This record gives sequence, C-alpha cells and structure tokens, in this order.
Amino acid sequence: MPGKNLTRAEAADRAALISVASYDVVLDLTTGDTTFRTTTTVTFEAEAGASTFIDAFTAEVHQVTLNGQDLDPALVADGARIQLPELAEQNVLVVEADMFYTNTGEGLHRFVDPVDREVYLYSQFEVADTRRMFPVFEQPDLKSRFAFTVTAPDHWQVISNQPTPEPAAAGDGKATWAFSATPLLPPYITALVAGPYDVVRDELTSSDGRTIPLGVFARKSLMEYVDAEEIFEITKQGFEFYEAQFDTPYPFEKYDQLFVPQFNAGAMENAGCVTFVEAYVFRSRPTQARVERRVITVLHELAHMWFGNLVTMRWWNDLWLNESFAEYASTLASAQATRYDNAWTTFAAMEKSWAFEQDQLPTTHPVKAEISDLEDVLVNFDGITYAKGASVLKQLVAWVGQEQFMQGLRTYFAKHGWANAELKDLMAELESASGRDLKDWTSRWLEDSGVNTLRPDCVRDDDNIMTSFAIVQTAPDEYPVLRPHRLAIGFYDVDDSTGQLVRNHRVEIDVEGSRTEVPELVGVEAPDLVLVNDDDLAYAKIRLDEYSQDTVTEHLKDFAESLPRALVWQAAWDGVHDAVAPARGYVETVLNNIGAETDSTTVQVQLRQLDTVLDGYIAEEDREAFAVDAAERLWHLVVSAEPGSDNQLQFVRAYARRARTAQQLDRIDGLDSGELLLDGLEIDTDLRWALLTSLTAGGRVGADAVDAALSRDDTEHGAIAAAQARAAIPTAEAKASVWDSVVEVGSMPNSLQEAAIAGFRQAPDDDLLSPYVAKYFETVTEIYRERSHEIAEQIAVGMFPRIPRQSTVDAADAFLAGLPENLNGLRRLVLEGRDRVARAVAAQEVDTRAQA
Repeated sequence: MPGKNLTRAEAADRAALISVASYDVVLDLTTGDTTFRTTTTVTFEAEAGASTFIDAFTAEVHQVTLNGQDLDPALVADGARIQLPELAEQNVLVVEADMFYTNTGEGLHRFVDPVDREVYLYSQFEVADTRRMFPVFEQPDLKSRFAFTVTAPDHWQVISNQPTPEPAAAGDGKATWAFSATPLLPPYITALVAGPYDVVRDELTSSDGRTIPLGVFARKSLMEYVDAEEIFEITKQGFEFYEAQFDTPYPFEKYDQLFVPQFNAGAMENAGCVTFVEAYVFRSRPTQARVERRVITVLHELAHMWFGNLVTMRWWNDLWLNESFAEYASTLASAQATRYDNAWTTFAAMEKSWAFEQDQLPTTHPVKAEISDLEDVLVNFDGITYAKGASVLKQLVAWVGQEQFMQGLRTYFAKHGWANAELKDLMAELESASGRDLKDWTSRWLEDSGVNTLRPDCVRDDDNIMTSFAIVQTAPDEYPVLRPHRLAIGFYDVDDSTGQLVRNHRVEIDVEGSRTEVPELVGVEAPDLVLVNDDDLAYAKIRLDEYSQDTVTEHLKDFAESLPRALVWQAAWDGVHDAVAPARGYVETVLNNIGAETDSTTVQVQLRQLDTVLDGYIAEEDREAFAVDAAERLWHLVVSAEPGSDNQLQFVRAYARRARTAQQLDRIDGLDSGELLLDGLEIDTDLRWALLTSLTAGGRVGADAVDAALSRDDTEHGAIAAAQARAAIPTAEAKASVWDSVVEVGSMPNSLQEAAIAGFRQAPDDDLLSPYVAKYFETVTEIYRERSHEIAEQIAVGMFPRIPRQSTVDAADAFLAGLPENLNGLRRLVLEGRDRVARAVAAQEVDTRAQA
C-alpha cells in the first residue's frame, strides 16, 4: 500500500513543520462486525502555506474538513494517508471515517469468545498502528493530548489511558464513555480496551501521596484462573522500588493491567493501560520459568511508565533505550524487591543466550540501530534491542556504579519528563553523575556490533600455584572491536565434605584490549575451575581453560550457586553453536547434568537447545539413533525426578516432544489415558494437549482425536492447541492443508496461524517437508508485500524451511540474489533463517569429525 511506510526523513520534516495540541477522538463501536466509525478532530500548529499528511488506514473516508473547508476524500485520501494542503498557522482538522477491525493483533483487534460468544476488543499500536484506529500524526516525537469518547454496548467495560468515567445512556442498549484528556503522550502508547471484561480492583499510595487505583482485567471465561493477588503484589513492589530508585512519582492517574486474547507480544506498555498476552493466565500448572517470566514482564511494562512513556525517544533508532532499560530495570527490581530474587540467573540463562545468538547472525546491528523507516524498526524488536541492550546496561552499571547510574536517571527524568530525548541526553547525565567520560564507551558498546570472547590464559607450576594470569579478548573478523569490560574472575574448588563446587576467591578488574594481565592472581593457589565473568557483569562469551573444562565435565551439576552454573551452561552451548565443539558432546552434557539443575529457566533453555541439536546439529547418519536414545534418557529423567517437582513437569513435556518409537509413544498414550501414572504428576488441560500433540506428531491419532479434544475444551486456548496438534499430523495431506490455510488462503487469526505453523514444522523426517522448500521461496515475497506485518513475519520466519542441509542454504542464497533491494525487512528475515540452517550444517561437519 502506498504510504504504508514512513521514513525517518519524512518524520523529521513533519516534526519541523507542525506541533500537535490535541486529538478529540469519537468512536462508535456499534456499527458492525468488520468496521467501526471514528470522528477525529485534531488541533495543531503549522508553518502557514505548507502542506503535510496525516496517517490513516481507512475502510472509507466520509468527510475531511480542514479549517472549515471540506476536502474531497477521493482526492486527498488513499487508504493510508490523508493529504493536508495549504495549512494555516492554527489548524483544526476533522476526519470522519470507517476503520477496519483486525484479527491480526494490530490496530483495534476484535475477538469473539467461543465460550460465551461475547465480543472483546483491544488496541495494539506499537510501532505504527494507531493509524488503524483513528487518523494520527504517527511518530513518537509528535506528542499530544488525546481525549477519547466511546460508544459501545452498555454492559461492556471500556478502558483507556485515563480513569474510566461513568457512562451515559445512549439508547438501544448502548452507552457512551467520555474520557478526560491524557497528559502529553506519543500516539503509540494510547489505548482502548472494550468488552464485557471482568475486573479485580485494588489501590496503592504513590510516593507523592496520591491514591493510584489498580485493576486486573480478563475475559469472563478466563477470570477464574487469574491470580490477581500475585499480580498486585508484584506491581506494588515494583511501584515502591521504581519510585525510590528514580525519585520520580508514578506519572499517571491509574494503573490497569489487562489480559487480552490473541495478543502477539508478551505485553504492551500503554500509559496506565497495560495489555498482556493471555498465556500469562495459567489455566494449568505452569513451570516456574513461566511464572518468573511473568514477574519480569509485569515489572518490565511498569518500568516503561517512566522510561518510554514519561520520557520518550525522538525516533525509533532509540527504541533500545525503552526496551533495554525496561528489561534491565525489571530484572533488577525482581532481584532486589521481590521474592523472585534469582532473577539474574534467569537473565543469564535466557536473555544472554538470546542476545548472543542474535549478535552472531549476519543481520546483527548496533544496540543503537540505524532506523531509516518503519520497516526497519518492525524487524528490530529482537535480541539486540532487548537482551543485548539490557546486558550492556548491566555492564554500564558495573562500570559507573549503581548509585551513580540511578542518580543520572533521576536528573534525566527531571529534565526530560513529558518530552522526547535521545541517547546523548541520557549519557550526558550518566557522565555527570559518575565522573566517567563515556564517549568512547558509548561508541564501542552501543554503536558497534558483535560480541567479544574472553578466555583465561593462566599458567600453574608443579605446586599448583598461579605463575601468570591474563584475560585474552578476541572479536569476530566482521566486527573487530575490542571493548572495555568491568568484570569479576572467580576461583572455584570442589568441597571435599559436600561435593559442591564453591567459590573461594574473587577479584574484580577492568579488562581492556586484547590482553589484560591480572597480577592479583599470581601466587594464588590454582583452583579446580576459573570462571571469567563471574557474577555475569560483562556482556561477552567465555571460554574455559582445559583444567576448568575437565572439572565441568564431572561437576557442572555441583555448583553451589545457580548463576555460575548458568554461565557454564551457556559456555557449553556456545561451543556447539559456534561449531567448535561436537554436538554429541553437548547432548551428553545436558542429559548427564540437567536432572540436578535447580533453576527452572536454565532447564527450559537447555531442553529447547537440546531439541535444536538433536534435530539438526548431530551428524545426519547418527541423528535418528541419538534422537531415540535421548528420548529414552529423558524418560529416565522423568521417572527419577522428584514427584510433583518443576523438573518432573519439564522433563515430561520434553519427552513428549521427543517421543518417536512405538514404546516411547506407548508411554505417552498411557499418560494420556491414565493407564500409566506418575507420582505427583497431574495430567491437567494444557499437559493433556501436549500429550495429544505428541501422539498426533507420532502418527498414533488423527484429526478425529483432535476434534474430540477440542469439543471438551472449546475455548480460545483449546483452539490454539488444536491448531498445532492437527498441523502436526505426519501425512502429506495434513501438511498440504496447513500450507493452504496459512499461505494460500491466509485468513487465520494471528494466534491460530502461529500454532498451525508450529505444528507444521513438526515432522518425523525431513522428506515430509522437503516439497515446501521451493514453495516457500516462490511465495514469501508476495506474502510479505501484501499482508500485515505481524502475519507476514509469522509466515516468513515460521515457514522458513529448516531442513538442515546445504541444499536449503543454496536455495536461500538463490532467493536472496534475486530479492528486490527495497524489501530490507524480508531480506533480514530470510538471512536469519539461512544462517540458522548454515550453522546446523557446520555443526554436523564438526560432529562427523568427532565420531571418526
């Protein structure tokens, strides 16, 4: 669609030309099932005589009036933009239009609950989908005040950024809610949620003495599963922590948190009106990793109320400032202000792993990325923006000190509240607070790509005394930047009385350049294990020396603390992921040690990475034998796990994903039917769906069994699970049906499409999916051009052929060679898919040599 994209240059020109005073948005949500009516009045200043445009994805434009003059919609509106000619100094624009509801999780999403047939709506505007609900100058530096007036069925809840007013009767079962104007906000964090949501309410007292109303909302059919007390507890702890750390009271009038259906992300930080994916409502027993992830997400979105909402980036190249800060702050708050004080282990296990992977893709970019247009930013919600950025902030805090860091933030909020700011504004305050010159630090950490590797270079004498010790730093050839690091070095020994691996010595130093001598460690007794980057202060991959590697082989499970164990787990994964260590060795490491792991997120990450290795990194001729053996050993872990433990649940789920032989599927069938009982394991709704998907993927049952299960769980969650289970059926006909629904027809809602794609990828052998390699490359360009971003990206990423062979890499190369230059977003997604297959091929070569 012409005008769908917005360039940075266009945004800068428009920001220089206009200043927006207010939006008055009148919405009628009772006009039909596919569209709604909006009448939007925008008041703004401009350079007299100039022209510009306002963004609006419209179904039909009925009237455009600029300064009292009617403009012909056929001449000024094209479905994406409305042209505004001959502006005055003071302007009033009125647009009356019909806008589309979506089922893609973008704009104003409409969902019908299969349980009670009630309609639920919610908005999702980041990056640039405010224009799907009302005409708007869609860029973050054109802040304004927004007043919403909404007509809807009178039994609905209507929630927005401001406190919900008392509705006025509008006749025929309708009511109208007239919200007060917001403070100055960028468009993308305005919000509307409407429908017969249930709510639990609470309140807290802000640091400035105000009473802040709190609400937790969910669909009626889901509300019984919402543990609102837990969410309120974490929220209150987060409020207290952030207000104290930032010395800035919460900036809005209320704080609502709403679980909404078919949401694409984890959550969205709309000002005072945060939306969450319904997967964070636990119908069945969750893993502890999932519980802890929800805690981080709740605290992440709350941190945005200050960083992003009170102070907003000027353009999307500083998106990382929002997301990295919120990710760092949420982990810090969890560790220091809640009972979930193991958060830095979770961060090391999950976020760092994500960051390292993203930073080694051919599409890696600086933390402060160059964003030339909206298409650039849409694919930039990645492991660099979130995880690497947060890791770099953790390193920055180690570099300048936490108190100095927070003091800089306090000044930053005081100076730039309700305005827009850039990276240089933040760094100036951190320099002032810390006394450190951060210009070189900023350049090397935030404006250059790539991840460094650190390894110890140490010499021991015959008496086991260190005679020399240095840290060696290397960088990849593509990004040869050596960075400064503030880090700790830990010495660990096996305690003879307990068998645990415990730290007995620690030094904290600055590392600079290719080699940093550490004289403090010369003359110290050499330990069983040397851990570079102990306490995980730095962002760098680590390698172990040969003595430490020998210790880890036997004692990885014996670390007394979870954080160093997570760092060594990551080092083991880096070895196989970088194709410097054989995949079969990683399989052994995981299966020999995971049973004793106590951190739920570490277990989750390692088991998922085990799937990756078994499916693509093992030498092809040995892959089936390894897969069968790994499943058997996972079953041994299941029966050996403590009854009712988190590990037991995770091992059962992992086994269900890996079961493939008749005997292995018999166990799944027995668990599903109740003939096989495991002490402490409840086969609840979600686990039963996982077992059924295992049986469909194994060819034991078909579509009839899925239909029967859906009739017993006829809910949105059931429909999502059924979509995956049905798509996993290992027949050519089932895979063709999924391909037709997702790629050819393309009418599935976002949540069902995502599940169907996941099921499609499950196959007992590569031949079942090999016909779709060529089909993917024949169709993906058209899909990317014609479908909405969320839907197109789901397909481009999810349906990318993952057959781990060189022929897949070659097919991707041929496609990329002919891809038009203007499709940078698609190029990036395909390059990333290609790289993952190429890494698998390289890993297979290493694994093949290891068996020789």
